[in-house]
Amino acid sequence: MGRRSRKQSLTEPGAKASPKKRLSSAERDEVARAELKPLAPGERPLAVKISSGVAAALAVANVAFYFAGVEVQGQKPSLVGVLLFAAVMLLAAWGMWSLRYWALLGFQALLAMTLVIAGLSLMVAGNLLAVVLCIAILGGGGWLFWKLIRVLGRVKVPSPHGN
Repeated sequence: MGRRSRKQSLTEPGAKASPKKRLSSAERDEVARAELKPLAPGERPLAVKISSGVAAALAVANVAFYFAGVEVQGQKPSLVGVLLFAAVMLLAAWGMWSLRYWALLGFQALLAMTLVIAGLSLMVAGNLLAVVLCIAILGGGGWLFWKLIRVLGRVKVPSPHGN
C-alpha cells in the first residue's frame, strides 16, 4: 500500500485526480465556432490574396498560351473553352478578393480536384521533373486548401456590428 498510482504522483499529495470529460464532436465544433472572429472590414488573409492571384494568373496564362499557339496533346484547344475557363477564373478571383463564400468554396473544390489529380499523377510520374511538379502542387495546393478552411469559417461568422 506504500506505492502511489501514477496519477496520484503527478498531482498534489493526497488529492484525487479528476478525469476530464471528453467533449463530443458537436461540443468541440461549438468551441471552435465560438473562437472564430469575423474578418475585419478590408481584412484579407494571406490565403485569400494568394488564391485570388492564382486564379487571375491562371486566367491570363491560359489566354496567353492559346494565342501563343500552345497545343494540348497535339491539338489546339477550343477558343470558347479557353475563354470560358478564363472567365470562370476571373470571376473566382474577384469573388475571393471580395470575400464571397461561394467563390472561396468553389475555388477550394477546384483545389481539391487538383490535389487528387496531382496525387494520382505522382504514382505514374515518369521522370524527376514530373515528381517535383506533383510534389510542388501537392505541397502548395495542400497548404492553400488547409488555410482556406479557417477563412471560410471566418467569412461565415456574423459580424457583431451587423455588417
